[in-house]
Amino acid sequence: MKPAKILHLHSTFNLGGKEARAVRLMNHFGAAAEHVILSAQAGSLSAREAIDPKIKVSFPTDAPSLAGKPSLKRYREFVTYFRQFDLILSYNWGSMDGVMARTLFSRIEGLPPLIHHEDGFNEDEQKKLNWKRNLFRKFALGAAQALVVPSENLARIAKDVWKQPEQKIYRIPNGIDVKRFEKKPQRGALPGFTRREGEVVVGTVAGLRAIKNLPRLVRACAAAGDNVRLVIVGEGPEKDRILAEAQRVGLADRLLMPGFLADPARYIGLFDIFALSSDSEQFPISLIEAMAAGLPVVATDVGDIKSMVSQANQGFIKPLGEEGKFVESLTTLVQHQQLREDLGMQNRLKARAEYNESKMLGRYGLLYGQALGRADFGPVK
Repeated sequence: MKPAKILHLHSTFNLGGKEARAVRLMNHFGAAAEHVILSAQAGSLSAREAIDPKIKVSFPTDAPSLAGKPSLKRYREFVTYFRQFDLILSYNWGSMDGVMARTLFSRIEGLPPLIHHEDGFNEDEQKKLNWKRNLFRKFALGAAQALVVPSENLARIAKDVWKQPEQKIYRIPNGIDVKRFEKKPQRGALPGFTRREGEVVVGTVAGLRAIKNLPRLVRACAAAGDNVRLVIVGEGPEKDRILAEAQRVGLADRLLMPGFLADPARYIGLFDIFALSSDSEQFPISLIEAMAAGLPVVATDVGDIKSMVSQANQGFIKPLGEEGKFVESLTTLVQHQQLREDLGMQNRLKARAEYNESKMLGRYGLLYGQALGRADFGPVK
């Protein structure tokens, strides 16, 4: 059967949670699909390195831009471009002009179906959703065939705030290849890392963005003990601010920031504790990866995090604004190795039971196959 031509509209294609999932699905579908990827941030394409070389994918520079002021002229350009594809997959707010164009011209024959994916919000909607964007989303999503979200919180927002019909909303929790994360980490996978005697390694994998509030994690690690070492894997605009905070609180010589590293299964098991200090999350893939690797978790109580971890670990997920309790939780785990191991095992068991990627791949394959009119699309291998 002829490969399906799929257009992906991304806010950014730097490797983060949604990009990692999109790449995993592309690799899974293999020769059944060909892909074209557009990014609202034209230079943000680091996730392309994770795409299997055998996958047919292109990143055109002459396509309509996802960045710019809304206008009918821009939307008509999108509609003309859309005609060459069998399916459009859009992701987050940065793709919403493409979604709106598809809805405004939905009565034109020959336009492919569109499925929108919403994984969370940026700093500008961290505390309160933007009412103008809510109205825009409500209307733009009107002609989408489906709206996919990973978390219960986003499913509620889609129904109650964006007024999308319940039958259009698909909650598909993120999943990973759990078995890969249960293997021993690879020596040398974390550049610059050599374990020091008696130290406890706190690690996180995150984009260095303000919404991740990594200075909060720096302060907590500095307060949790002189034997605490912090590893932050990721890249982004907040790097200097994080380094400055580490210098201020005396953690600079115990902070390792190796930048972006592909394939967390190779190194995440080097951590003793996984930590998330974000002001906003939904259903973070990095958390599932840490659980599969058998790590205990300290995190802020945002999104679905508390319900994601094992019941035993839920007491270490602390409300936003209570930094003292966040520090207490981290300090407790730093001081008690057996507790770390017990919580880590409970998290691993939950990851095995609920977050294995086979279920996720199957549900996405079925949804995309329905939109394409192909019942055989994307079977689990």
